[in-house]
Amino acid sequence: MKRTLTYEIEPEAAGLTVGQYLEELGCSRNVISRLKTSPAGLCVDGTEVFSSYRLTAGEALTICLPEEETPQAFAPEPMDLNLVYEDEDLLVVNKASGVPVHPSPGHYTGTLANGMAWYFLQKGEPFVYRAVNRLDRDTTGLLILARNQLSASILSSMGEKRLIRREYLAIAKGKVPEEGIIDAPIARKEGSILERIVSPGGETARTRYRTLLYHPSLDLSLVSLRLETGRTHQIRVHMAHIGHPLPGDFLYCPDFSVIQRQALHSHALTFPHPITKKELHFEAPLPDDMQFILSGVSLPATAGGAGLWGSGF
Repeated sequence: MKRTLTYEIEPEAAGLTVGQYLEELGCSRNVISRLKTSPAGLCVDGTEVFSSYRLTAGEALTICLPEEETPQAFAPEPMDLNLVYEDEDLLVVNKASGVPVHPSPGHYTGTLANGMAWYFLQKGEPFVYRAVNRLDRDTTGLLILARNQLSASILSSMGEKRLIRREYLAIAKGKVPEEGIIDAPIARKEGSILERIVSPGGETARTRYRTLLYHPSLDLSLVSLRLETGRTHQIRVHMAHIGHPLPGDFLYCPDFSVIQRQALHSHALTFPHPITKKELHFEAPLPDDMQFILSGVSLPATAGGAGLWGSGF
């Protein structure tokens, strides 16, 4: 899909080169390089320019990013997809349990990538799979897919700047404290390619949590969590570390008495649109196999579209 965008240069951007301006938007050098070599990739007031061109307030910078279909290492596969949002730049998908986000060696079918390839094949549109955030195979809920290189680059930059706020819901064993921050580095467990552990030599990892309700007869808590970092298995490892693992987790709590997969759901996403900068907020309700924790009790109301935490976090 060919994507053309025009930016009116504000006074504060005057004097920047086109390359510097695009970098400030979150454009990677790879995308800028592609624009430089594309026909009419970079234009100011209708005239092609180099990335070294210095901008003046009031000028119109137009970028034209052709989207070329790239051979994929996976085949289109019919899949029941729950698309929450779609426009020219991104999609938000509510992923089901048991669906890997990416193909892996020896497992090239049944992934979200296969399903999205089929979706775009039916639409007759070129397709390049770009997952912005990732979820484990058995974690349900919301994730972002970029529709083109530009939005992928900007969304990636936003993720690094923590402008994409992610909120999860989890069922945890025991009575979890009312709220807290888990600040514990995570490393790969020696001898395992999957399992992670809290280790002084690991990467920095911070998780905020807030308990929404406690079910005394089940001795389980429903917890809302927000990530300040994005380490592999971060919530699963951190909750196990504080003595409240997630039931159904085959690695960290193989108790399948109440649920057959880790009780973790990507509940809400809030982030600025990569192109329009309008704030977007999406929520996915608790999936059926986690509803048992409610037992007739409703979740707290969201705070004006800001999720269960409100806008103060």
